[in-house]
Amino acid sequence: MTPISNFRRRSTVGLAIDFPTINVLGFVCYTAYTSAFLYSPVIRQQYAARHPSDEESTVRFNDFAFALHAVILSTLVYTQFWPKIWGFKVSRFQTVSRPVLGLFWGSIAAIGIVVCIVLAKSPDGGYDPSTWAWIDVIYALSYVKLIITIVKYVPQAWVNYKRKSTEGWSISQILFDLTGGVLSLLQLVLDSSFQSDWSGITGNPVKFLLSNVTILFDLVFIVQHYILYRDSLEGKINRHPDLVTPLLSDPRAASA
Repeated sequence: MTPISNFRRRSTVGLAIDFPTINVLGFVCYTAYTSAFLYSPVIRQQYAARHPSDEESTVRFNDFAFALHAVILSTLVYTQFWPKIWGFKVSRFQTVSRPVLGLFWGSIAAIGIVVCIVLAKSPDGGYDPSTWAWIDVIYALSYVKLIITIVKYVPQAWVNYKRKSTEGWSISQILFDLTGGVLSLLQLVLDSSFQSDWSGITGNPVKFLLSNVTILFDLVFIVQHYILYRDSLEGKINRHPDLVTPLLSDPRAASA
């Protein structure tokens, strides 16, 4: 896992700060989305009104648990870029890019705009599901998460490409991520098939799209790690310290 890898190396070099920065916002949105569909009577009622053929959404507790644990881990990784907290080595080039900052604040602004539209257009303050309603705000949160997921992987893939190495980027995290993406997609399909109603997928589009996007980028990282940059010099040095550290001390130094 990335937090453990950073802790062992006492460094965040090789990890794009854009990734944890935008990840925190994305998973906060996804946590709010899943918790609303699980525990909010208003959102559940509005979903049922819009999907009369299948009034139960396909959001499950494991979706909420995954999102919540991801918020915690993403926040932990983000704090590792602050030397005053952890004392880790941080490159002076590891700064949040302007596009990611724009996406971060633009996403927050977009959610605020949807809230304003609901309050302005809904005749009863967002409780009528036949018009703009609070469920649309929740869907907006999910779309923010989807966009962030598409965008967040690009900086790290670019960093790996520029360095011709995946050192500093936890491949175990990617393997777990890929497994989770496949299982999440399988769960969604099975839930919809058991309910004999495929509107469970259209009613939870973010889970379907998140799974596919995650699988796609995980495959990119796997190719980078195991095929393209498998024999990178930096990777060899880290895996085999004896390549740069002599096994025996210099005899002249020993006799001095």
